[in-house]
Amino acid sequence: MDKDTMDRCFNPSQISHATGSFFQAEKLVSRYFRMTPNAIRSWRYDVKTLADLEIHEINDGVFAHLCKYSYKKSGIDPEGGFDFYRICLQDNRILDAVERAGSFIRFSPLLLYIAAHELVHVVRFNGGMVDFDMEEDRKDAEEETVNGITQEILKPMGHPHLDLVLECFSRRYNLEALFH
Repeated sequence: MDKDTMDRCFNPSQISHATGSFFQAEKLVSRYFRMTPNAIRSWRYDVKTLADLEIHEINDGVFAHLCKYSYKKSGIDPEGGFDFYRICLQDNRILDAVERAGSFIRFSPLLLYIAAHELVHVVRFNGGMVDFDMEEDRKDAEEETVNGITQEILKPMGHPHLDLVLECFSRRYNLEALFH
């Protein structure tokens, strides 16, 4: 990772906000899917920020993306094993978007949206609702579905700064287009 990219990593305060956003999103997503409060924590996933990502986990075109890793047991029970998901936050993209938006988009509400969105993916993939390895032509439809669910989860919160983020991710606007 080059120095410019490293300069665009979350600072300790921002990492703390990200942790809080994922904790809050876990509660909201588990409530939406009517899961027990700790059920989402039983799903195998973690969250990494840019400084801790492997090269193949870095994607300059998104705020975050999901990687899937499979652990397969060998020997007597080759069927035993599990899938593990990593939510890869692209700190530089998130920070750039917040800076370009000025006071329009704030860091914490954007992080809450990203956290909820990615956790909805984890639930849908881990629960077998959709296939992680779906064909490319179905990925846009899945993103639309996940965006719609994320909007349903977060809209009732009614926080003005979060409402702005939701509006940006609605069908009427494209968040990336607002920042270019």
